[in-house]
Amino acid sequence: MTDKHSRFELHFISRIGWLRAAVLGANDGIVSTASLIVGVAASPADKATILLTGVAALVAGALSMAAGEYVSVSSQADTESADLARETQELRDFPQAEEDELTHIYVERGLELDLARKVAVQLMQKDALKAHLRDELGMSDHTEAKPVQAAVTSAVTFAVGAFLPLLAMIFSARDLIVPVVSVCALLFLAVLGALGAISGGANVTKAVLRVTFWGALALAVTAGIGRLFGAVV
Repeated sequence: MTDKHSRFELHFISRIGWLRAAVLGANDGIVSTASLIVGVAASPADKATILLTGVAALVAGALSMAAGEYVSVSSQADTESADLARETQELRDFPQAEEDELTHIYVERGLELDLARKVAVQLMQKDALKAHLRDELGMSDHTEAKPVQAAVTSAVTFAVGAFLPLLAMIFSARDLIVPVVSVCALLFLAVLGALGAISGGANVTKAVLRVTFWGALALAVTAGIGRLFGAVV
Protein backbone atom coordinates (compact mmCIF):
# COMPACT_ATOMS: atom_id res chain seq x y z
CA MET A 1 0.00 0.00 0.00
CA THR A 2 1.39 3.38 -0.95
CA ASP A 3 1.55 6.04 1.72
CA LYS A 4 0.10 9.19 0.17
CA HIS A 5 2.26 11.32 2.47
CA SER A 6 5.48 9.69 1.22
CA ARG A 7 4.71 10.05 -2.50
CA PHE A 8 7.65 11.57 -4.39
CA GLU A 9 6.98 14.09 -7.13
CA LEU A 10 9.56 14.98 -9.75
CA HIS A 11 9.53 18.65 -10.76
CA PHE A 12 11.65 19.69 -13.73
CA ILE A 13 12.03 23.29 -12.49
CA SER A 14 14.88 22.13 -10.23
CA ARG A 15 16.96 21.51 -13.37
CA ILE A 16 16.40 24.89 -14.98
CA GLY A 17 19.75 26.43 -14.07
CA TRP A 18 22.17 23.87 -15.44
CA LEU A 19 19.80 22.61 -18.15
CA ARG A 20 19.48 26.02 -19.79
CA ALA A 21 23.25 26.49 -19.82
CA ALA A 22 23.86 22.94 -21.09
CA VAL A 23 21.37 23.11 -23.96
CA LEU A 24 22.51 26.60 -24.95
CA GLY A 25 26.17 25.61 -24.87
CA ALA A 26 25.79 22.40 -26.86
CA ASN A 27 23.45 24.00 -29.38
CA ASP A 28 25.83 26.90 -29.99
CA GLY A 29 28.76 24.52 -30.25
CA ILE A 30 27.09 22.45 -32.96
CA VAL A 31 25.59 25.33 -34.93
CA SER A 32 28.49 27.78 -34.86
CA THR A 33 31.24 25.24 -35.50
CA ALA A 34 29.35 23.33 -38.18
CA SER A 35 28.40 26.60 -39.87
CA LEU A 36 31.99 27.83 -39.90
CA ILE A 37 33.23 24.50 -41.26
CA VAL A 38 30.55 24.45 -43.97
CA GLY A 39 31.14 28.09 -44.84
CA VAL A 40 34.88 27.62 -45.28
CA ALA A 41 34.43 24.25 -47.00
CA ALA A 42 32.14 25.90 -49.55
CA SER A 43 35.14 28.00 -50.60
CA PRO A 44 38.26 26.62 -52.31
CA ALA A 45 40.06 26.24 -48.94
CA ASP A 46 41.97 23.00 -48.36
CA LYS A 47 41.12 20.51 -45.62
CA ALA A 48 43.94 21.68 -43.32
CA THR A 49 42.52 25.21 -43.33
CA ILE A 50 39.04 23.89 -42.65
CA LEU A 51 40.34 21.81 -39.74
CA LEU A 52 42.16 24.81 -38.28
CA THR A 53 38.96 26.85 -38.56
CA GLY A 54 36.99 24.19 -36.71
CA VAL A 55 39.53 23.84 -33.90
CA ALA A 56 39.74 27.61 -33.48
CA ALA A 57 35.95 27.81 -33.37
CA LEU A 58 35.82 25.15 -30.65
CA VAL A 59 38.42 26.78 -28.41
CA ALA A 60 37.30 30.39 -28.90
CA GLY A 61 33.63 29.49 -28.62
CA ALA A 62 34.02 27.51 -25.40
CA LEU A 63 35.97 30.33 -23.75
CA SER A 64 33.52 32.92 -25.03
CA MET A 65 30.54 30.96 -23.74
CA ALA A 66 32.14 30.56 -20.32
CA ALA A 67 32.94 34.26 -20.06
CA GLY A 68 29.56 35.35 -21.37
CA GLU A 69 27.59 33.07 -19.06
CA TYR A 70 29.68 34.05 -16.05
CA VAL A 71 29.24 37.78 -16.66
CA SER A 72 25.54 37.45 -17.45
CA VAL A 73 24.64 35.22 -14.50
CA SER A 74 26.88 37.26 -12.18
CA SER A 75 24.81 40.32 -13.08
CA GLN A 76 21.71 38.37 -12.17
CA ALA A 77 23.33 37.32 -8.89
CA ASP A 78 24.22 40.95 -8.12
CA THR A 79 20.62 41.97 -8.70
CA GLU A 80 19.38 39.19 -6.44
CA SER A 81 21.82 40.26 -3.70
CA ALA A 82 20.63 43.85 -3.96
CA ASP A 83 16.99 42.77 -3.70
CA LEU A 84 17.80 40.57 -0.72
CA ALA A 85 19.53 43.45 1.08
CA ARG A 86 16.67 45.82 0.29
CA GLU A 87 14.04 43.36 1.48
CA THR A 88 15.99 42.68 4.68
CA GLN A 89 16.11 46.41 5.39
CA GLU A 90 12.40 46.87 4.74
CA LEU A 91 11.49 43.95 7.02
CA ARG A 92 13.55 45.52 9.76
CA ASP A 93 12.21 49.06 9.33
CA PHE A 94 8.62 48.48 8.19
CA PRO A 95 7.46 45.04 9.42
CA GLN A 96 3.76 45.91 9.41
CA ALA A 97 3.89 47.30 5.88
CA GLU A 98 5.63 44.15 4.72
CA GLU A 99 3.00 42.00 6.41
CA ASP A 100 0.29 44.01 4.66
CA GLU A 101 2.09 43.60 1.36
CA LEU A 102 2.28 39.83 1.75
CA THR A 103 -1.37 39.70 2.79
CA HIS A 104 -2.35 41.63 -0.34
CA ILE A 105 -0.40 39.16 -2.50
CA TYR A 106 -2.34 36.22 -1.06
CA VAL A 107 -5.65 38.03 -1.46
CA GLU A 108 -4.76 38.61 -5.12
CA ARG A 109 -4.16 34.89 -5.45
CA GLY A 110 -7.64 34.07 -4.21
CA LEU A 111 -7.54 33.82 -0.41
CA GLU A 112 -10.06 35.64 1.76
CA LEU A 113 -8.62 38.59 3.65
CA ASP A 114 -8.69 36.99 7.10
CA LEU A 115 -7.10 33.78 5.86
CA ALA A 116 -4.53 35.71 3.82
CA ARG A 117 -3.58 37.68 6.94
CA LYS A 118 -3.16 34.49 8.98
CA VAL A 119 -1.01 32.89 6.28
CA ALA A 120 1.17 35.99 6.02
CA VAL A 121 1.64 36.19 9.78
CA GLN A 122 2.53 32.51 10.15
CA LEU A 123 4.95 32.50 7.22
CA MET A 124 6.67 35.66 8.47
CA GLN A 125 7.00 34.17 11.94
CA LYS A 126 8.80 31.17 10.47
CA ASP A 127 11.01 32.95 7.91
CA ALA A 128 9.88 36.42 6.89
CA LEU A 129 12.70 37.03 4.42
CA LYS A 130 12.21 33.73 2.60
CA ALA A 131 8.46 34.31 2.37
CA HIS A 132 8.93 37.72 0.77
CA LEU A 133 11.68 36.59 -1.56
CA ARG A 134 9.53 33.73 -2.81
CA ASP A 135 6.08 35.31 -2.96
CA GLU A 136 6.90 38.98 -3.57
CA LEU A 137 10.01 38.72 -5.77
CA GLY A 138 9.64 35.21 -7.22
CA MET A 139 13.07 34.10 -5.99
CA SER A 140 13.74 30.51 -4.90
CA ASP A 141 16.54 27.97 -4.60
CA HIS A 142 15.62 26.58 -8.03
CA THR A 143 16.07 29.89 -9.82
CA GLU A 144 19.06 31.18 -7.83
CA ALA A 145 21.83 32.53 -10.04
CA LYS A 146 24.96 30.35 -10.03
CA PRO A 147 27.64 31.99 -12.24
CA VAL A 148 30.36 29.35 -11.91
CA GLN A 149 27.97 26.48 -12.59
CA ALA A 150 26.58 28.26 -15.66
CA ALA A 151 30.05 29.13 -16.99
CA VAL A 152 31.50 25.63 -16.59
CA THR A 153 28.40 23.93 -17.96
CA SER A 154 28.29 26.19 -21.02
CA ALA A 155 32.01 25.81 -21.77
CA VAL A 156 32.03 22.03 -21.47
CA THR A 157 28.82 21.47 -23.44
CA PHE A 158 29.91 23.93 -26.14
CA ALA A 159 33.18 22.03 -26.55
CA VAL A 160 31.34 18.71 -26.75
CA GLY A 161 28.84 20.11 -29.25
CA ALA A 162 31.58 21.69 -31.36
CA PHE A 163 33.63 18.48 -31.39
CA LEU A 164 30.86 16.52 -33.11
CA PRO A 165 30.80 18.38 -36.47
CA LEU A 166 34.57 18.69 -36.24
CA LEU A 167 34.82 14.91 -36.00
CA ALA A 168 32.47 14.49 -38.95
CA MET A 169 34.68 16.82 -40.99
CA ILE A 170 37.87 14.95 -40.11
CA PHE A 171 36.50 11.65 -41.42
CA SER A 172 35.01 13.16 -44.58
CA ALA A 173 36.61 13.47 -47.99
CA ARG A 174 37.26 17.10 -48.94
CA ASP A 175 34.52 17.16 -51.58
CA LEU A 176 31.95 15.71 -49.16
CA ILE A 177 32.58 17.96 -46.16
CA VAL A 178 29.64 20.31 -46.82
CA PRO A 179 26.90 17.65 -47.14
CA VAL A 180 28.32 15.31 -44.49
CA VAL A 181 28.85 17.98 -41.85
CA SER A 182 25.47 19.56 -42.62
CA VAL A 183 23.56 16.30 -42.27
CA CYS A 184 25.48 15.26 -39.15
CA ALA A 185 24.97 18.67 -37.55
CA LEU A 186 21.21 18.50 -38.09
CA LEU A 187 21.12 14.99 -36.65
CA PHE A 188 23.14 16.11 -33.63
CA LEU A 189 20.78 19.07 -33.16
CA ALA A 190 17.74 16.80 -33.37
CA VAL A 191 19.18 14.50 -30.69
CA LEU A 192 20.08 17.49 -28.52
CA GLY A 193 16.61 18.95 -28.88
CA ALA A 194 15.04 15.63 -27.92
CA LEU A 195 17.32 15.15 -24.90
CA GLY A 196 16.74 18.70 -23.71
CA ALA A 197 12.98 18.31 -24.03
CA ILE A 198 12.98 14.99 -22.18
CA SER A 199 15.16 16.40 -19.39
CA GLY A 200 12.93 19.43 -19.03
CA GLY A 201 9.61 17.62 -19.47
CA ALA A 202 8.78 19.54 -22.67
CA ASN A 203 7.34 18.52 -26.04
CA VAL A 204 10.01 16.54 -27.93
CA THR A 205 8.70 17.14 -31.47
CA LYS A 206 8.45 20.88 -30.98
CA ALA A 207 11.96 21.08 -29.52
CA VAL A 208 13.47 19.01 -32.35
CA LEU A 209 11.80 21.08 -35.07
CA ARG A 210 12.88 24.32 -33.42
CA VAL A 211 16.59 23.52 -33.17
CA THR A 212 16.87 21.84 -36.57
CA PHE A 213 15.12 24.72 -38.35
CA TRP A 214 17.49 27.36 -37.01
CA GLY A 215 20.45 25.06 -37.49
CA ALA A 216 19.55 24.46 -41.14
CA LEU A 217 19.11 28.18 -41.69
CA ALA A 218 22.53 28.97 -40.21
CA LEU A 219 24.20 26.26 -42.30
CA ALA A 220 22.53 27.43 -45.50
CA VAL A 221 23.47 31.08 -44.97
CA THR A 222 27.12 30.40 -44.14
CA ALA A 223 27.48 27.93 -47.02
CA GLY A 224 26.10 30.55 -49.39
CA ILE A 225 28.47 33.20 -48.08
CA GLY A 226 31.44 30.83 -48.31
CA ARG A 227 30.59 29.90 -51.89
CA LEU A 228 30.01 33.53 -52.90
CA PHE A 229 33.17 35.01 -51.43
CA GLY A 230 35.21 31.91 -52.30
CA ALA A 231 34.29 32.39 -55.95
CA VAL A 232 35.22 36.07 -55.76
CA VAL A 233 38.61 35.30 -54.26
